[in-house]
Amino acid sequence: MLEYQESIDHLLSLIDFERQLPRTPRQKHIFDLRRMQGFLELLGNPHYSPVTIHIAGTKGKGSTAAYCDSVLTSAGFRTGFYSSPHLHSFCERIRIDSEPITPHKFASLVEQLWPYQQKIADKTSLGSISLFEFMTGMAFTCFDQRKVEFQTIEVGLGGRLDATNVVDPQAVIITPVSLDHTEILGNTLGEIASEKSGIIKSGVPVIIAPQESKALAVILSKCKDLNCVPILLQRDITWTVEKRAPDHQSAIIHGRLGNYPVKIPLIGSHQLENAACAIAALEIMIEKGYSITTDAISEGIGNVFWPCRMEVLNQSPLTVVDGAHNPASMTLLLKTLPEYLDFDQISLIVGFSRDKQVADMVNILSQLEPRVYATSSRHPRSVPESTLCDLFRRQGLKNVSGFNDVKSAGEMAFKEAKSNDLILATGSLFVAAELRESVLGITPEIYPDLLAKNAGRDLGQVPYGG
Repeated sequence: MLEYQESIDHLLSLIDFERQLPRTPRQKHIFDLRRMQGFLELLGNPHYSPVTIHIAGTKGKGSTAAYCDSVLTSAGFRTGFYSSPHLHSFCERIRIDSEPITPHKFASLVEQLWPYQQKIADKTSLGSISLFEFMTGMAFTCFDQRKVEFQTIEVGLGGRLDATNVVDPQAVIITPVSLDHTEILGNTLGEIASEKSGIIKSGVPVIIAPQESKALAVILSKCKDLNCVPILLQRDITWTVEKRAPDHQSAIIHGRLGNYPVKIPLIGSHQLENAACAIAALEIMIEKGYSITTDAISEGIGNVFWPCRMEVLNQSPLTVVDGAHNPASMTLLLKTLPEYLDFDQISLIVGFSRDKQVADMVNILSQLEPRVYATSSRHPRSVPESTLCDLFRRQGLKNVSGFNDVKSAGEMAFKEAKSNDLILATGSLFVAAELRESVLGITPEIYPDLLAKNAGRDLGQVPYGG
């Protein structure tokens, strides 16, 4: 039996695009799903057994998936939930009944599936399985073994060629689409929406979050081509806000089948949209005959746990971590903060990944005239803190300091902050997670830098779903 650390070492020997530098645009033209399909065939096609909700989008897909999973668990179903990336442990990516699987189960799955990925690499012309493909196979196998009734599957990247796009869903959700991963998905909203809407299947209802007009047109066209009923938020599903507080918000979600009072433990207007998307998908399940009561919906929404999304870690000084990592998410975050929280000066602990629109986000954040504690996470794609300091100073900011790790940046921010200041860690989910570890005393998993180990591989033959 593999130990957990051995199983992680196995995983990290696979091609890992989450740690790789950005690929070239030409690569997206040669990606396909044959390797993932071949891998799952060897595993007995475990992905077809449960009822499936499949979720794509640029913003909010993880939160939306968490709402779906939490409600289905509250309704008494055995559930599986697959998401990425993780914050502190690989085990977080695969959940049974809303709880991460144990390290023992994780290691067991790696050991069970390892010979099959080797068979794909050694005995076919499909190339090597990537880390994300392997973990997707692990999730489907785990859910099949535990005989889950529902599986909520979050797309890793894009949609059309994502490794998760092998499922036969009963409901599809497209959360808001914005510019992100442009080197892979396209340079326009229309191109990116086309990739995201690639998860839409013939005749399957599609829940569509509020979109920019160009993205919406692409998604609706796809629905028409595949004879899918589109369910639009703000048209078919609406909501009435009752209360906003620093640690929750209350609302009535007005669905197609009824009204649902909810107390949402995640703050931000976008979380109302995410909860409404989930309820729209759950109503489809109700129409299919599954017993999901109003009480289960209220309870499940109220029990959801999805950290590093405008998560308040401390009250004095007020400390918030948020994984916003593109201009649209950053703009929304800064608009939302004063709607829920009272504060004076912002102390900004900030770091970005190299494949993001860094200059645009620096410009957005600089408008707040924050104290800046520029840093870099442990992730190998992190922008050096010295580069960030230069970018912020070019915006005219004077109070800018650089730190080579998030913990040190946090310690200095706490030392210098006043009681009514806001310490905000953002720019990257990895930066947010590392401050969360520091504040809450969480021991993280530390992974070696495998860029050099993967440098000689033919990355052009690996699908971009991981």
